[in-house]
Amino acid sequence: MSIRYAFHLDLKNCTGCKACQIACKEKNKLPTGLLWRRVVEVCGGSWTARGQAWLDDTFTYFLSTSCYHCEDPICLEVCPTRAITQQDNGIVTVETDRCIGCHYCEWACPYGAPRFDPVTGLMSKCDFCIDLLEQGRPPACVAACQMRVLDFGDLTELKDKFGSDDPMSAFFPLPQPGLTHPAATFKLHADVRTGESKDASIANEEEIQREN
Repeated sequence: MSIRYAFHLDLKNCTGCKACQIACKEKNKLPTGLLWRRVVEVCGGSWTARGQAWLDDTFTYFLSTSCYHCEDPICLEVCPTRAITQQDNGIVTVETDRCIGCHYCEWACPYGAPRFDPVTGLMSKCDFCIDLLEQGRPPACVAACQMRVLDFGDLTELKDKFGSDDPMSAFFPLPQPGLTHPAATFKLHADVRTGESKDASIANEEEIQREN
């Protein structure tokens, strides 16, 4: 059986330092405003007065996210020129010689992984650092993680090694995994909220959405 590449993230210990995000941007020479890997800051809760004391139930956790190289990539399904392809090892890539920059893949992806490159006028996305994998090296984002909370490997082996906290349940801000079956495993933060949570929000939404 061939390997099925996947990412693993331990949200319990991610500090949101963005070393993975910076390494990805530097390695792939992405222009200003274009991010393939993004660190999402999730926060919520409030302060409540109780007599002369103030109690709080505030929380914050970080999610380092990029393309999850899904088992059923919807980006591939909607591409009108078949510019998006998937290798036997699960890695999903954009063939730039076929891409027309129509944004269909970006609009369809529930993770917002494909991104428009304003310099080339084409769509772009994480390719799992295929060139580094071929050299026996880890993806740039994984190598840069100072806390060693971001890892990669074969999906089945990652599940056996790290386990996964109910991978078929969505947690904020990710969608239900049953939509595309992402190749990812997670260790969840104690304060992680469900996908339907109303008391969590993204604190840095402008940063992670901006493309220019």
